[in-house]
Amino acid sequence: MKKRFVFLSAIVLTILVTAACGLGAAATSQPYDNRQANSGGFGGGAGGESVPGDTTTKSEVPSSGLVADEEAGRLDGYDAITVQRMVVKNANLSLVVKDPVTAVSSITTLTNNLEGFVVSSSVYQASVDSVGNKIMRASMTIRVPAEKLSEALAQIKALAVTVETENLTGEDVTAQYTDLESQLRNLQAAETQLQKIMDSAVKTEDVLNVYNQLVGIRAQIEQVKGQMKYYSESAAMSAIVIDLIPDALSQPIEVGGWKPAGVAKEAIEALLHTLQGIANVLIWLAIYVLPLALVVGIPGYFFIRLIARRLRKKNATTA
Repeated sequence: MKKRFVFLSAIVLTILVTAACGLGAAATSQPYDNRQANSGGFGGGAGGESVPGDTTTKSEVPSSGLVADEEAGRLDGYDAITVQRMVVKNANLSLVVKDPVTAVSSITTLTNNLEGFVVSSSVYQASVDSVGNKIMRASMTIRVPAEKLSEALAQIKALAVTVETENLTGEDVTAQYTDLESQLRNLQAAETQLQKIMDSAVKTEDVLNVYNQLVGIRAQIEQVKGQMKYYSESAAMSAIVIDLIPDALSQPIEVGGWKPAGVAKEAIEALLHTLQGIANVLIWLAIYVLPLALVVGIPGYFFIRLIARRLRKKNATTA
């Protein structure tokens, strides 16, 4: 009876530890997509491929995307380790290129040369030119090693006629990764204890109970490992989202020889010429005609009135 009491007490203690670990996992500050984390790495779209390596412990974190921190600390009784900053760096580019289809091919080649991979690629029709030729447009998402991000951006921008926009972002996920490490250690410790209890269990009911607890613990361990792998791969491989705009779209619109922009320009020029003519007339009136009218018109007015008065007197005398 005493042995059974000790056995049941151990099971209850393990369940409490499991519940505490589960609450810690739920309190993780960074949201996470389980499907992406458990898929075994980044990939998808044309040319997508997985990134090798499972990063489940601190020593396995790739050096790419990490910035060494001078601080050192002790976590859950473990030996002091140097904390490394894990920064996720991404970029967005909008480029005007001569031929988006050719640019997609060139970017794919340089991505492979930089030991990266294409996540997705899309080429589609944007419009039609004056002679009926299709004007294509493209968009891409690629990933390259974080330490080669600047080199990749320079090579991609070299393909452009003009760079419309360029945005760089960085996110420090050190705290989230460290929290996941702590959760993983606690879960693995609980798994070890449950395994020992299961090995010493005699009754079938007790074995099944412990087995169910083990299944739950192992599911949480896999989830935490997936989250850690997602963060480490995000820091190791920077994402670049690229919008490729054909140079034809940056030119004035022309349909069958008719250029709306040219017509608008001509209309504006005609309006300016008309307004200029009116302004010239007003200036001449104000500066030339009005003073001349004052100088000549006022004496002429009094002279005409004087003559008219004399004529009236002469007519009156004759009458």
